[in-house]
Amino acid sequence: MPFRVATFLLSSIVGGAIAYAFFRASFFWIGAWAGAAFWLLLDAVRAQRLLNVMRRDVSALPSRGSGVWGELAERIRKVLRERDLQIRQSHDRLQEFLAAIQASPNGVVLIDEQGRIEWCNETAAQQFGIDPKRDLQQHLANLVRDPAFVAYLASWNYSRDVVIDAPAQPTGRNQPVRLSMQVHPYAGNRRMLLTRDITALEQADTMRRDFVANVSHEIRTPLTVLAGFVETLQSLPLDAEERSRYLRLMAQQSHRMETLVNDLLTLSRLEGNAPPPVSQWTPVRALLAHCEEEGRALSKQITTQGHKLSFSQEAESELSGASVELQSAMSNLLSNAIRYTPGGGEVMVAWRLLPDGRGEYSVRDTGPGVSAEHIPRLTERFYRVDRSRSRETGGTGLGLAIVKHIAQRHGGELRIESTVGKGSRFALVLPVARVRPAAAVSLRA
Repeated sequence: MPFRVATFLLSSIVGGAIAYAFFRASFFWIGAWAGAAFWLLLDAVRAQRLLNVMRRDVSALPSRGSGVWGELAERIRKVLRERDLQIRQSHDRLQEFLAAIQASPNGVVLIDEQGRIEWCNETAAQQFGIDPKRDLQQHLANLVRDPAFVAYLASWNYSRDVVIDAPAQPTGRNQPVRLSMQVHPYAGNRRMLLTRDITALEQADTMRRDFVANVSHEIRTPLTVLAGFVETLQSLPLDAEERSRYLRLMAQQSHRMETLVNDLLTLSRLEGNAPPPVSQWTPVRALLAHCEEEGRALSKQITTQGHKLSFSQEAESELSGASVELQSAMSNLLSNAIRYTPGGGEVMVAWRLLPDGRGEYSVRDTGPGVSAEHIPRLTERFYRVDRSRSRETGGTGLGLAIVKHIAQRHGGELRIESTVGKGSRFALVLPVARVRPAAAVSLRA
């Protein structure tokens, strides 16, 4: 500001001096006023030039120049640079926020006051079967026509969620996708809709209820039998032969409950423990020998005709892991084959090394077989194709579930093949890291 005053006064003095030099002394003040007017005109031209530049393109402001207008232009440029930087930072934060919402497994839909879609992420678009760009500003209630959801959205009572079947169901899934949706108002009458896929939770809850019901049913049946026998023994005079028969039946039922509890404890232990170490090695021959001993004893116990049992081992191998668990898995597969194969049928047990280095323990039988729709569910707890047949053979419905958990704990898998009327093949496949040739032991020693 002092500089502007100084230049203004200097212009006035110069104008007055020029008038005094070329004219009379009485024209000094006229020249001074003319010099001041010239300075004001020049200053106005500079201001107008700066204003024109700002109107056309603010980014084209000249760099720091002389005078107050040059200083003003530089200050404006600085303010604009800071504003642009803040805008870029805000835009970057907004993009990061939107990217985070896009990566969310939950669906997010922003709805305006009239119920129209302002924005939605890809998860919500897939769940609702809408296009996140094409369907903007469309009424959500027109796109999602489930009556429960439409009534919920229009009620403005969002204290609870609403659960519906997803409007867009993926192909190849046996069960429909279930969505839990809840609206959260914000910024006046705007609303944010959050969706969550609860299909797995509902399936888990259903499995939990089925598990409790199955356990209760499995235990209640032998308890009812035991209670009836106890009441009979207490109330009726029985001879020695009848008493012995009732006690034998009671022992069978108690053994059945004991087996069920032991299987449940085994499953609980398998699910809660860490994977077995790879440093403990067990010869496959020893495991097969134990299976053969148990299998032949079981075959004689359940049928007078017996079974044609065969055991083969293509390669001398060793397995790493928990030997007790591996033995349990192998014995379970063999005992299932014997129990469900009629007397005189054939059960073939084999161990071999696959071409990729993995090991396979397989049990093939000539039993009645299982239809294709039952195979995916055979490893579920208490799932039985024929409940009456399972009870006759003494099964608990947990054997294949135990085998599946043991296979998973050792990094392997359980393969099931079956044809109705021709028999079944169950194979326990173990990874390369869990299998080694028995000859390698002697070489290392």
